Amino acid sequence: MSEEPATGPEESPPAPRAGPREVWKKGGRLLSVLLAVNVLLLACTLISGGAFNKVAVYDTDVFALLTTMMLLAMLWILFYVFRTVRCPDAVPYRDAHAGPIWLRGGLVLFGICTLIMDVFKTGYYSSFFECQSAIKILHPLIQAVFVIIQTYFLWVSAKDCIHIHLDLTRCGLMFTLATNLAIWMAAVVDESVHQAHSSTSSASNTSHTHLASDPERADGHVGGDCSCDTAVCQIFQQGYFYLYPFNIEYSLFASTMLYVMWKNVGRLLASSTHGHSHTPSRLGLFRETFIAGPVLGLMLFIVGLAVFIIYEVQVSGEEGRTQQALVMYYSFNIVCLGLMTLVSLSGSIIYRFDRRAMDHHKNPTRTLDVALLMGAALGQYAISYYSIVAVVAGSPRDLLGALNLAYALLMIAQHIFQNVFIIESLHRGPPGADSHDTPPKEPCHGLTFANLDALHTLPSCPPTPRLAGSSPAGPPEAVAIISAPKGHWRSRCLKDISLFLLLCNIILWIMPAFGARPHFSNTVEVDFYGYSLWAAIVNICLPFGIFYRMHAVSSLLEVYVLS
Repeated sequence: MSEEPATGPEESPPAPRAGPREVWKKGGRLLSVLLAVNVLLLACTLISGGAFNKVAVYDTDVFALLTTMMLLAMLWILFYVFRTVRCPDAVPYRDAHAGPIWLRGGLVLFGICTLIMDVFKTGYYSSFFECQSAIKILHPLIQAVFVIIQTYFLWVSAKDCIHIHLDLTRCGLMFTLATNLAIWMAAVVDESVHQAHSSTSSASNTSHTHLASDPERADGHVGGDCSCDTAVCQIFQQGYFYLYPFNIEYSLFASTMLYVMWKNVGRLLASSTHGHSHTPSRLGLFRETFIAGPVLGLMLFIVGLAVFIIYEVQVSGEEGRTQQALVMYYSFNIVCLGLMTLVSLSGSIIYRFDRRAMDHHKNPTRTLDVALLMGAALGQYAISYYSIVAVVAGSPRDLLGALNLAYALLMIAQHIFQNVFIIESLHRGPPGADSHDTPPKEPCHGLTFANLDALHTLPSCPPTPRLAGSSPAGPPEAVAIISAPKGHWRSRCLKDISLFLLLCNIILWIMPAFGARPHFSNTVEVDFYGYSLWAAIVNICLPFGIFYRMHAVSSLLEVYVLS
């Protein structure tokens, strides 16, 4: 069924009554969403069922489904690329806000790490080829091809506002998005089960099994000949588990970019897009900063890496040193989260003195960024509130409990103030931007002066304002816009703040993403809720907290460019 876009620009105020084409546009979006939801629910059912021995769903079933989904998604991507190349009018507009260079760069980086992970997985399963199903070796190979094709597709087409095959394109984008989310969930389940087994290797919880690393699930029973005993096999096994965080982030980055493309299907844009663009400045990275933010952030990053390494060594070593490792881990996080909270609050206060105009134009990328920041933070909120209840109502009350309580409270405060700072930053125009929709009402915030010398006689104006766009050769009626000077202290402070928060969020992403699980090493919550309930809470909520950190890094990089 063909469809033509509406004749008016999408940014203009809606008409009192929506025409039939606008109604079908919503119907086309609904159809694609229903397709994605049903496919994703089927995949999630098999993935969650395949994580337990008592459920008659094997990992080969999960691999077969994911492989089929990736093949179908690749076929649609190839159709899209070839169709848009052969039809020059297929993409008449490109959204300047979609697919910024740092988001595509992060996608490429995580994609390369995912390819390395697929090499390790292929080597691992090839180590006992005789007792393995062929789908286990085929799956990482197909995933590697899928990552290459999808990365190229998103690199060249992330900004597209396509105007042909609208309904087919919406369904294809949503199906590809569902495929990425299914891959994300499979990786999260496998990584969470692996971490739970590592944390409770001596416990009696034997109902869990690895989704992707359990070679015995192919036959439904434990096979003595199918074991990973060689040193090379164990290197491959540990290697791809350590690379899982990059695969998880790749799937989420791709999903966000696909969603923005889906929102831009059939979208009409003006010849010059409103609002600020994502074009990065050509200035040096630290040229317009006070250096204090990057230096302090780098110091915390290095200290955090050292704390993480020591924590992992001590927790996996002697049992008596676990207490020391937890005290050190919580102490560092309390200091880091406290500084991040104060810095985020300072950034919000600085915006109270900022005269930049607010950008209220329609921007699907910004809307998605805000929704993801608020939604992903709920996972960490849930863990923190469960910890607060366990520490306050449980026993004993010791130093570790006090540190755990302070850590949970600061985690909540840091998420709140950082979200406020980022969201307000994303809604600000670039430096020197002024509102073009409404005329200025006050004499000193951007007026047209016929005689610039008369400006000094105004009582409430500064003695020597800087005027943009004024020149001796210009006409006397030229518009002079008063803007903040380049390198103004507010702009430099905001750049320092954004870089400091960026580095802190990276180290706070590295710690849980690569195996730091104080939630299980600290027995307060386990004793209060029981292992099964607490493991379910952590395994469901923590992936969202990890994603929040990396998405905050992407948003803070945009804040730095726009400051």
